[in-house]
Amino acid sequence: MKKIIKEKEKGNLIVISGPSGAGKGTIVEKLKKINKNIWVSISCTSRDPRPGDKEGETYFFLTRDEFEKKIKEGDFLEYAEYSGNYYGTPKSKILDKINNGIDVILEIEIQGALKVKELVPDAIFIFILPPTISELRRRLVNRGTENKDKLLKRFERAYQEINEVTKYNYVVINDDADDATNKVNSILVSERCRVDRIEDIYLGNKEEELHELLVDKDLVNENLKI
Repeated sequence: MKKIIKEKEKGNLIVISGPSGAGKGTIVEKLKKINKNIWVSISCTSRDPRPGDKEGETYFFLTRDEFEKKIKEGDFLEYAEYSGNYYGTPKSKILDKINNGIDVILEIEIQGALKVKELVPDAIFIFILPPTISELRRRLVNRGTENKDKLLKRFERAYQEINEVTKYNYVVINDDADDATNKVNSILVSERCRVDRIEDIYLGNKEEELHELLVDKDLVNENLKI
C-alpha cells in the first residue's frame, strides 16, 4: 500500500564543528556504527600526519603547494587555514551522495563551517562542546602530540570558537561520548521528520472510501457526532 506521504529523496548536509579537543572525531566514528544512512566526507589537509592517522581515512594529506593548486582549481566546497595548516572539503561525491538520499557529514573547523553556511544555508549545523574548560585543557594536554606553544595557540583559539556557538542550529555537550553520539543521531532522525521534507501527500480512492465508511449514517446518532 502506498504511504500517505512521499518524502523528499535528497539527504541532508550535516556540519559538525567544535573546538579542538571537544571530541568531534570520536562522536562521528561512533555515529557511523549506529546510523547506516550517513556518509562522512573526508577532508584534505596540509598538516603533517599524526600517530594513528591514515591516508584516505583520517584525511587526504597534501603538501601546501598541492593544496593551494586545488584551491585555484576550485576543487573545494570550502577551505580554511587553521593553526598554520590548510583544511578543506572536496566537492567530489558530496552532491552525488545527497541526491541519492544519503546524509553527508562534514566534520570541519568553524571557519570553514561558516563558509558552508553561506553556500548551503539549509544545512544542519551541530556544535560540539566539552563539559568544562578544564576538561578541554586536559584533553588537549593528554594528546601529547604538540609542544607548549602550539597547545597555547589551540587553547586560545578554543576560547574564540566557543563564541560562535550561536551561529549553529544545535549544541551537544560531550561529557559522555556514547550519550553525546545518541543526541547527535536523534537530531539527524528528527530532521528527517520535518514537515518541509514532505514532497507530496496521497489521498486516493481508497482513502475516500474509508472516509465514506467513517461518516456512514449508521454511525451517526444522538450520542455520537462526527
